[in-house]
Amino acid sequence: DEQVRTHHNRRTEVRAAVHDNELVLFYQPKLDMRKGRIVGMEALLRWQHPLRGIIAPGDFLPIVEHSDVIVDIGEWVLREALRQLESWRSFDADWVISVNIAARHFQRHDFVERLTEILAEFPDVPPHMLELEILESSALSDIAHVRSIMLACQALGISFALDDFGTGYSSMSYLKRLPADVLKIDQSFVRNMLVDRDDLHLVSAVIGLARSFGL
Repeated sequence: DEQVRTHHNRRTEVRAAVHDNELVLFYQPKLDMRKGRIVGMEALLRWQHPLRGIIAPGDFLPIVEHSDVIVDIGEWVLREALRQLESWRSFDADWVISVNIAARHFQRHDFVERLTEILAEFPDVPPHMLELEILESSALSDIAHVRSIMLACQALGISFALDDFGTGYSSMSYLKRLPADVLKIDQSFVRNMLVDRDDLHLVSAVIGLARSFGL
């Protein structure tokens, strides 16, 4: 009973954080290391708590991932990223911002409709400047449904990245059935690839797969 009460209180606290504008986005640059230039950004969500300081998403998103609060957070992130793109376009018109979308949010029946409305709020930002990242596990329950949402978003000009590729349950199946544009190799493989030959072989294999599929 105490655990349930605590969880409820923490969920209420996260919901209040959304309404009180305590969430903030940081932007991690994506580099083309051959050309030595920034090609885009990944939006990283943080909670700027008035007492506890900066809180990482792993410490608060799991509390609300099975509630509609995750949808409110997702839509806030999309708007904030598009607002940032609007101001960055004069600096570099080619930067693409990547945004993570939670499974519950992505699989809503009105996801594409709501996304279209949000994009319309920023007419100066072409949809192709937005990349959505989804985890392979997001597609576990209904691959056909997820595929249809991805195709509808791609019709708007938006691209997709499969996040943490290689750690899911059936990566090969997803690669065949989901119309992704980008594979993001999980950092657990990349981190040690220069000292661990197995990790190096895994990274090389995924790169080979991506090339075979034109990704």
